[in-house]
Amino acid sequence: MSRIRNFLPQQYEQTGELPINHNYLRQQFSDYPQILEKIGDLVSRCDYTLGSEVDRFESRIRDLTGSRNAIGVGSGTDALFLSLKALGIGPGDEVITTPFTFFATIGAISTTGARPVFVDANWDYNIDASKLAAVLTEKTKAVVPVHWGGFACAMDEITNFCQAHKLSLVEDACHGIRAEFRGKALGTFGDTGCFSMHPLKNLNVWGDGGYIVTDQDDLADQLRLLRNHGLANRNEAIIWAYNSRLDTLQAIVANHLLEKIDEITTARIANAALYDNLLADVEEIDVPTRPNDIKQVYHLYVVRAQRRDELQAYLISKGVDAKVHYPIPMHLQPASSEFGYKMGDFPVAEELCRSVISLPVHEFVSVDQIEFVAQEIKAFYA
Repeated sequence: MSRIRNFLPQQYEQTGELPINHNYLRQQFSDYPQILEKIGDLVSRCDYTLGSEVDRFESRIRDLTGSRNAIGVGSGTDALFLSLKALGIGPGDEVITTPFTFFATIGAISTTGARPVFVDANWDYNIDASKLAAVLTEKTKAVVPVHWGGFACAMDEITNFCQAHKLSLVEDACHGIRAEFRGKALGTFGDTGCFSMHPLKNLNVWGDGGYIVTDQDDLADQLRLLRNHGLANRNEAIIWAYNSRLDTLQAIVANHLLEKIDEITTARIANAALYDNLLADVEEIDVPTRPNDIKQVYHLYVVRAQRRDELQAYLISKGVDAKVHYPIPMHLQPASSEFGYKMGDFPVAEELCRSVISLPVHEFVSVDQIEFVAQEIKAFYA
């Protein structure tokens, strides 16, 4: 029997009963009868694959981001992978990114055949743009910055670097819907911006889903071919490609939730500000700086904590679903052994992985609950 199993059901069961939880889907979709009614209409139309609701969703994302094009795909991971493929990234190429990210960023690069080249993080959790030049080689073809937790990377420096060296720029904005850098939407700085609609993202669906934004029409055409077997029409394949279509059903859910996205964003920002204020005088907690020219949307609320693992266990014992995103940096993952990195190569990212903790910040966490979490953190250190 295979040793690799589906570990998610047990994970859902372990954390599902905690009163102050990261998982808020029951509350968010409490109006599910409205969605089911719309799905009933879908059943009568039978346009399950790239149906009219996908077109409507893409149009709304164009309006939301100010992009010329939006392309719905199967996941945020696919958004990254297809972007790199459309830009010609493949075997023998190098792509610069951060080791402090989710697995999908590195997986998308590696599965194109390219080699991920890591640059250390800053204490704001994002890639240190000042170190990009140190890893530039003749094989470098692209940079993939990750807007961690919905906090913008230094996009002025990164954009200038890519333009100066004629590199492609693919933004991993999977955490960043409605986030901005100096008034401009994340995802709109690069050749493409890649977004996830995984069930626990700020804009989420009933499974996996994602989308890509780009101002380049030719690139958008290539991405539409890549997501749908290379088909220009029902009978002609222009290229051999993939199946990464955003399901019409998921587009229905996304369109339903888009009605609430500004309300969701405002609530998360307010909850994060309350945490910031309540934790400001806790010496053992390091709250990142919040620059005025960045609109952070708090897919995650992450701080650094002394004795992090003990604090996490304590909070869980008090009914708080404190999580660690993530304890092992990407350069030290078993899958990265072929790249030749070792402990100590990226000290900031490694320290972040030892010290960060995520607290529930979603729109259904109440003021009383946030105050309780802060009180328990203070009690732990007292």
